Amino acid sequence: MRILVTGGAGFIGSNFIRHILAFRRGVSVVNYDKLTYAGNLANLESVANEPSYRFVKGDICDATVVESAMEGCDAVVHFAAESHVDRSIYEPAACIETNVKGTFVLLQVARKLAVERFVHVSTDEVYGDMRPGAFADEESPIEPSSPYSSSKAASDLLVRSFVRTYSFPAVITRSSNNYGPYQFPEKFLPLMITNALENKPLPIYGDGQQQRDWLHVEDNCRGILAVLERGRIGEVYNIGGLDVVDNLSMARRLLQSMGKPETLLTYVQDRPGHDRRYALRCEKMEKHLGWSPSVPLEAGLRQTIDWYRTQTAWLTGVRDGNYRSYYERYYEQRESSLRGIARHVPEPTAN
Repeated sequence: MRILVTGGAGFIGSNFIRHILAFRRGVSVVNYDKLTYAGNLANLESVANEPSYRFVKGDICDATVVESAMEGCDAVVHFAAESHVDRSIYEPAACIETNVKGTFVLLQVARKLAVERFVHVSTDEVYGDMRPGAFADEESPIEPSSPYSSSKAASDLLVRSFVRTYSFPAVITRSSNNYGPYQFPEKFLPLMITNALENKPLPIYGDGQQQRDWLHVEDNCRGILAVLERGRIGEVYNIGGLDVVDNLSMARRLLQSMGKPETLLTYVQDRPGHDRRYALRCEKMEKHLGWSPSVPLEAGLRQTIDWYRTQTAWLTGVRDGNYRSYYERYYEQRESSLRGIARHVPEPTAN
């Protein structure tokens, strides 16, 4: 099987690529990524020279380059997205362009090329703000709050419309808050960890009582792979960590684990429209696909803290922007190995 992974240089995408290459023989991966601020080829250094891995730089809104990259692929796993809620609030146009138009382009091309399986990776945020103690299952209404979650809900509906109208072979996953290695440090956990390592203030939005369901990225990768291989066409599958913890408690756990004082906690103005609770029911994954989360939260947090503590070079590269030129530096010497398709590398667009 040859799989096109969009957004494969990002946090979850790069973890998924390493996971599938490690656990599935005979699978090859084409990593299609625009390399925006959160796309980092250093995340994939360990597999960069594998014959079963190939990188193509491109925008998912560019149908011509998408088709060139997707040609010959049996399946698509679609991670690529503008995924930061704060950025979507202040720059919503880029979020809509990538998440809605980009998904539409991928669907059109995949349908044209008769791709056998299309996995659309979505988020629990499409269910919107939940009342205290509530959980969302796959039949819960979609009630997004932010431009980001609205764009993901719109892309979900596009995928479902292609299934219904064109009998398109797509499935959707909706995962809860991922954490683990290689996560861009603007997200909550890596921001808290990296600031604590440097004894910098940990900014807590509002009262810090926003509840999130924490899922280790490796568990999410196992779940997405199960959906890719055994998920039923047209279905939605929730993938959650089953560990609901509020942000303030999570920050305190991190500080205690790292031996840092709670005086580092700093309360800041809450962001507009901040949802108070996300939580998923995942019985469908367990019953039909035999999946359940396997990484306990405490063990996952220790592993994640240790990773950021030791990956100073990676963190420096992400923070100062060196990774943006990583593609040119690294692939300049390997251009001939890209089999022609990556030789046509479009210039970054404004979207």
